[in-house]
Amino acid sequence: MKTKHLLCLLALGAACLVSGCQHVSPWERGALADPTMRVDADPGGKMLAEHMWFSREAASGGRGVGGGGCGCN
Repeated sequence: MKTKHLLCLLALGAACLVSGCQHVSPWERGALADPTMRVDADPGGKMLAEHMWFSREAASGGRGVGGGGCGCN
């Protein structure tokens, strides 16, 4: 009985792993390469996110800019 449940569980797990792969057709890749799909597409949003990060963490830099968390930048 336990072997049957284990086999069923393994088959279900394998089916979940195999079904996760998706083939993207060449004509669908254009939509995925659109500039709106980029994480940093909005410079104002990135600047606001950096300001919020600075305000919460009391640190400057970490993204190509030098500085420490002591506030002496």
